[in-house]
Amino acid sequence: MQSTASRSTPDIALFIRSLHGGGAERVFLHLARGFVERGLSVDLILPRKTGAYLAQVPPEVRIVDLESPQVLRSLPKLVNYLKQQQPRALLAALHYPAEIALWAKRMAGSSTRVVVSERNTLSVQARHTQQLSVRLTPLAARLFYPWADDIVAVSQGVADDLASTTRLPPNAIKVIYNPTVTPELIEKSKSAIAHPWFADGQPPVILGVGRLHPQKDFSTLIRAFASVRQRRPAKLIILGVGPEEAALRDLIETLQLSADVDLAGFAQNPYAYMRQAALLALSSAWEGFGNVLIEALAVGTPVVSTDCPSGPAEVLNHGQYGLLVPVGDSEQMAKAILKTLGTEAKPADDAWLAQFTPEICVQKYLHVLGFS
Repeated sequence: MQSTASRSTPDIALFIRSLHGGGAERVFLHLARGFVERGLSVDLILPRKTGAYLAQVPPEVRIVDLESPQVLRSLPKLVNYLKQQQPRALLAALHYPAEIALWAKRMAGSSTRVVVSERNTLSVQARHTQQLSVRLTPLAARLFYPWADDIVAVSQGVADDLASTTRLPPNAIKVIYNPTVTPELIEKSKSAIAHPWFADGQPPVILGVGRLHPQKDFSTLIRAFASVRQRRPAKLIILGVGPEEAALRDLIETLQLSADVDLAGFAQNPYAYMRQAALLALSSAWEGFGNVLIEALAVGTPVVSTDCPSGPAEVLNHGQYGLLVPVGDSEQMAKAILKTLGTEAKPADDAWLAQFTPEICVQKYLHVLGFS
């Protein structure tokens, strides 16, 4: 087990699968920065020290590399970490880091306060996934989440689903939104983009951001764009990587959209794309929160989203700040995109966006971690 430095007992340890591109990973970086700014010592524990976001870890944060080839195999090393370092609190997110953290505390006999953060609608995710380990996550949560000192959900919809799934009382689950609207986001959004589709005189660019995975249902967005493209000039850029890339490229070619759709891969700075895009579209079949919606609104870009369980309607105030369409309905999404491109969207109120800032969210996390 390696770390970047040695020091006394950390205040807070954060445990996550990796720092590959993703919403949960970005949130953990925001939380780590917020905790450090409040004078707390922070360890970031990774089964393996990998991921595109490693360069963004604040220098004050100690990275603990468990050097495990698989998340499950990091359990004994996490047990040793808890015995040796004895952090005051540990926050774990995603499966299976959450269950592993709970097992590690029990096996270590540790007094560390362990809080798990649920970031997705477990029941929906399990229904849409063939992988057995994912289909069993609701059962794992039911068995092991009661061991947690506290449970956080990233939206009320996730909390309601988790209460139903685990049979825990609803008041046992705290709702804390993601600390999405940061000064760094606003500053990065002002960066220049070399992509030729953002040059003067080009058609409006529709943007999709997320892992190329069935959850994000980018095939519906591409089909919606095909319908939009029949009615007006436009371009579509999708930022992200994932297992669906080959299938999405085949669909783009089949629909004869190769000249107007760019699967642009992972972007270290998606916010600059958001600021310059005419619209951001989220086509997900399910979500826990929908970070990209808030990010786009924060830089002044209109949004269209599926009304999927369970974050988008909540963060868009039930359609006040962006049109909501049924899941998997490419024609309704096309109509919403066309309507949004053709009208001046209402910007999100600062007071509404404030609840998604680190100032608010970090303080709520500190409360459940026992630092209030």
